Amino acid sequence: MVGEATDRDPDLAVIEAGSRTLRTQGGRPSGDIPARPEDPEVDAALRAVEADLATRWGETKLEPSVTRIAALMDVLGDPQRTYPSIHITGTNGKTSTARMIEALLGAFELRTGRYTSPHVQSITERISLDGEPISAERFIEAYEDIRPYVEMVDGQQPYRLSFFEVLTGMAYAAFADAPADVAVVEVGMGGSWDATNVIDGDVAVVTPIDLDHTDRLGDTPAAIAEEKGGVIKQDATVILAQQPVDAAQVLLKKAVEVNATVAREGMEFGVVSRQVAVGGQLMTLRGLGGEYEGVFLPLHGAYQAHNAAVALAAVEAFFGVGEQRPEPLDIDTVRQAFAAVVSPGRLEVVRRSPTVVLDAAHNPAGARATAAAIGEVFDFSRLIGVVGASDGKDVRGLLEAFEPILTEVVVTQNSSGRAMDVDALAALAVEVFGDDRVQVEPRLDDALEAAVTLSEEEGEYAGGGVLVTGSVITVGEARLLLGRG
Repeated sequence: MVGEATDRDPDLAVIEAGSRTLRTQGGRPSGDIPARPEDPEVDAALRAVEADLATRWGETKLEPSVTRIAALMDVLGDPQRTYPSIHITGTNGKTSTARMIEALLGAFELRTGRYTSPHVQSITERISLDGEPISAERFIEAYEDIRPYVEMVDGQQPYRLSFFEVLTGMAYAAFADAPADVAVVEVGMGGSWDATNVIDGDVAVVTPIDLDHTDRLGDTPAAIAEEKGGVIKQDATVILAQQPVDAAQVLLKKAVEVNATVAREGMEFGVVSRQVAVGGQLMTLRGLGGEYEGVFLPLHGAYQAHNAAVALAAVEAFFGVGEQRPEPLDIDTVRQAFAAVVSPGRLEVVRRSPTVVLDAAHNPAGARATAAAIGEVFDFSRLIGVVGASDGKDVRGLLEAFEPILTEVVVTQNSSGRAMDVDALAALAVEVFGDDRVQVEPRLDDALEAAVTLSEEEGEYAGGGVLVTGSVITVGEARLLLGRG
């Protein structure tokens, strides 16, 4: 299989002996990002909901518990138990994997509900039905439907429900109301105490674990895996992307404890081959039911091929391939689904002449994957980075990952309260790139203009491009400035 397999420890054999494994013997398109509502009254109502949600704890302020969200689900009648679910955790690749799972399920004529975070441009992106973000009107309605119950729970708890908890309640209620045949749910952070973890996922998916949110999840892959393993429920099926050895040990032990069935990338499923193609890549994937050849994915990078393998295995497991049924999924339907996948803000080309690429990498692991994909897909002779990061991240590690592929970097700051101060970011960038390769533009629009100008310098540097990265928020704001969404 393509790509280096994770180094394996002999002790894993002991764990694996107690785990069952999945392997047989022998959509709909995901929606793009919605714009603001054209109707002024609807736009004003949506802004009022956003303002109300903004009065609650933000996504970075946490009290690690599912007590409040469980209380909300209880008064709502446990809507999250009215449909089966696929629950996705990990460090990187969760949203892209969720979109692929959604596309596959939709192609097999199931009505899907997808809940992902954070959003790139519009808060309504977070809740999707049938592969499309719900309308602003439906989002407002979902909020108004549960608001009395939210206020009831607020009055009974030491802390009010957070922004993310309320959105989670809205999503679960909206899926029940639709009704959805299956929910595809991405954790917000971690697993055990994440607000999404009031579902019992029939399939649990763990994308690659790396260091991120170390102040809350732990400072080793094993510690982070301990928390993320909380999404693995009794008798579920677990789809594991390739993991660091210590993280794999923790996850496999958890699977044994709850009698979960395990499928591991590189063993039960994986990427057999992949080659760069116009607009994406052509893959052969090994699933739980056999090989799927000639699968086109309109996304770039080896990591997206691995996400595709994980998504395919998750959907196979959901349909019982490798356990209840020996035959693979219909190959034409699989091809149709993958060919329709979009993942905004993930190596997304939004302009030509010069080429401007948006990528939401916000930690070193994500940056390394993006840098490798840039080198594989594009032939830039001069690549200018526009970087706006968030406080609390390993920004030095992110900059170091991008340094080999960036000719120069323009550091900037997005409008979020979580944005890293541009001067502090500049100081780090100078340490990594050197003073002569760093330009400071506090405003993102000025940063984009400066980067485009630098990329268009003539002479030996023909063929320049711009990479906007460092934060989902930076990418979302750049996307708006560049006329998308």
